[in-house]
Amino acid sequence: MCLLTFLPAGTLPDTEALRTGTETNDDGHGFAIVTDSGLLVEHGLDAEATISAFAALRRRHPEGPALFHSRFGTHGDSGSVENCHPLVVGGDSRTVLAHNGVFPEAVRPAKGDPRSDTRIVAEEFLPGFGTLRRRRTRLAFQRWMTPGNKVVILTVDPRFRDNAYILNEDAGVWDGGIWYSNRDYLPSPPSRLRWTYRSTGRLWDDDRIKELGWREPVQCWICETDLASAEDPCPVCGHCLGCGEFPEDCACYVPASFGTRTA
Repeated sequence: MCLLTFLPAGTLPDTEALRTGTETNDDGHGFAIVTDSGLLVEHGLDAEATISAFAALRRRHPEGPALFHSRFGTHGDSGSVENCHPLVVGGDSRTVLAHNGVFPEAVRPAKGDPRSDTRIVAEEFLPGFGTLRRRRTRLAFQRWMTPGNKVVILTVDPRFRDNAYILNEDAGVWDGGIWYSNRDYLPSPPSRLRWTYRSTGRLWDDDRIKELGWREPVQCWICETDLASAEDPCPVCGHCLGCGEFPEDCACYVPASFGTRTA
């Protein structure tokens, strides 16, 4: 699912919220900070080390917007630094993007391609889609990626009007002056609880679920439709509630005894 966090200029991170977000989004982390001298970008597989580096650098550079991303790998190699967000757009290191969601099938990696769908978008799709400097291009990209996807763009390219853009901002949550792409930053689920996969143990085994007091999901994270029960796949959009794939491409359903993620 991933957790994408955006901090406006002058805002310091809530490190506990970031740590909570890494508990289930543990396939790599990264951040970007707009500074007076350029764009500062770092990635890492160690959640605590990456959060600590981000907090320290953000205190030194609070003047511009910033983002932090924790990845839940659904495409491409999991645990690969190369797939960690934010990702450079079109080979120009002055502009990066980070993403939460599952992009349309057109940019899913082919078999054997280690890249994530977001990496393909940043490296190949967007350069041919049009310049993100134009508002109409950003709006067209937002429409193309569908409402279930959220993207933050940071740039120090002087040809852009602003240093930061949030696409599908309304699909996220503002809390304490910080924007989060979903509620994974909360220490315990709110009234709308996310999927837990009791049957497969994909994220937690049954004992861990009972310990946390979680219930089954009541909202699809792809189309954000309220569901009467935890039907999977979603009866509205047809996507798997775990990986966002359609059933024929879903690899989540493994024997419960495995107790591990597969995506």
